[in-house]
Amino acid sequence: MKPIKITIAAGRCGMLIALCCWLSLAAQSQNSRPAKKSTKTKPSMQIRINHIALYVTNLATSTAFYQDVIGLDTIPEPFHDGRHTWFSVSENAHLHLISGRANPPEAEKNTHLCFSTGKMDELLENLKAKGIHFEDWPGKALTVTKRVDGIRQIYLKDPDGYWIEINDDF
Repeated sequence: MKPIKITIAAGRCGMLIALCCWLSLAAQSQNSRPAKKSTKTKPSMQIRINHIALYVTNLATSTAFYQDVIGLDTIPEPFHDGRHTWFSVSENAHLHLISGRANPPEAEKNTHLCFSTGKMDELLENLKAKGIHFEDWPGKALTVTKRVDGIRQIYLKDPDGYWIEINDDF
């Protein structure tokens, strides 16, 4: 947009006219810009994630892992049957652990749960101090993947073998 020079003749009336002209030209300039292309192909539904449930073999072990290693806070669960632990993951999303699994899941790194942290270096030190194995995407132990966009990420397994990614896209 080229700079606009406005000369004010005199008094408040001139200032008001000049301001109106400037606002009108600015609005026209905004309207003449090319519209951003939307990636949406149809109107979005009002939907959000509510919770993720993991079927675990040992509820106490998995609960301790998600509290002490991942750092999640528990929230009240409605069943009070000793078979569930609920965690807050974000303002409106939860992780539910459900006990009773007999066989471990088939581990696929492409199928994973991902958490983000603003304190990646502290997390890495905590994992090392606790002797918890983590790896980069290709599988090199105690190594961090740096994606092309600069995001750092690691992968580890929970006590049942579910893959977890933790990155610093916080």
